[in-house]
Amino acid sequence: MTITREDVLQALSSVPVDASGTNLVASGRLSDVLIDNAARVMFSIFIEPAEAPRMEQVRQAAQAAVQKLPGVKGVFATLTAERQASAGPVTPSPAAPRRPQAAAQSGSQRIPGVRHVIAVASGKGGVGKSTTACNLALGLKALGLKVGLLDADIYGPSMPKLLGIHGKPKLLENRVLEPMEAYGLKVMSIGFLVDEEAAMIWRGPMVMSAITQMLREVAWGELDILVVDMPPGTGDAQLTMAQATPLAGAVIVSTPQDLALIDARRGVSMFKRVEIPILGIVENMATFICPHCGQSSHIFGHGGARMEAERLGVPFLGEVPLNMSIRELSDAGRPVVAVDPDGPHAAIYKNMAQQVWGALSGGASARPAPRIVIE
Repeated sequence: MTITREDVLQALSSVPVDASGTNLVASGRLSDVLIDNAARVMFSIFIEPAEAPRMEQVRQAAQAAVQKLPGVKGVFATLTAERQASAGPVTPSPAAPRRPQAAAQSGSQRIPGVRHVIAVASGKGGVGKSTTACNLALGLKALGLKVGLLDADIYGPSMPKLLGIHGKPKLLENRVLEPMEAYGLKVMSIGFLVDEEAAMIWRGPMVMSAITQMLREVAWGELDILVVDMPPGTGDAQLTMAQATPLAGAVIVSTPQDLALIDARRGVSMFKRVEIPILGIVENMATFICPHCGQSSHIFGHGGARMEAERLGVPFLGEVPLNMSIRELSDAGRPVVAVDPDGPHAAIYKNMAQQVWGALSGGASARPAPRIVIE
């Protein structure tokens, strides 16, 4: 059965949003409703930041109402807050939602059981961000910590491949997903939920809803730290992370050459703009050592990320060489920190993990949620 926008709106009209009985559709709080080719429904509910606890119940009720419709394969519903530049309250039209000019943290309550959430990000793709996130998480696990890993790179999920995980997560009560596990990590990725070759042709609201759902509708349990592998860039996904949970900090991954460093600067600037601490910069693919002659070559340059960290006044976490074994093990789903824990490459990631954990454990365990302002 084909699901239509009208079907969804009719279901949402049964969801009250206040004591007077105003329904969600009539309230003017509903964004446009998006339905993808796999019969998954996405929408957002506009709120004021102070309403988040109460409106979370409305979000759950709306999600449940749509899920009951015949033919619906999944529902991604999220709360979003906005503050218009003009005076007075603004009521978005369901048919023509406004693009937020300013946003404040909405679903900013901490994830139950999770002490710290950190983002591993990059200004551009192809710099080895996912490999870094994976091995950093394993380095934190080697410190004796309880670690989760969220693959939030919706358009290019890598963790199923990097960790050699196959299958789909179990659906528990209340439509909560049980995370997959590998090498002692709890792992969630959109790659577990869609075909490996499926093209994720999703608009911003769909991406934001998916990330929020994977953050908050997964049975993470008790974790010392949740590492989030972010999509490259400085767009909706990064802002959603800052809105959806109080991030404890961000790690920026770059290669040494000037082109990558330009984008890394944007990443640092974006996280500073939303008051999220920079835990450090990683220089990936720093040096290539020929396996035949032993000669070292700086294919992408060398030391650029270190100098950039000094210039920006943020920590430099270390250099990772461009090495064949790291690539081969990653492609085989056997990350180097897990399968060669005493080797020189694992030592680099473990040293990064020690620095990151030292910065987190030395500060407050619960950072207040940032207020995001986009001019």
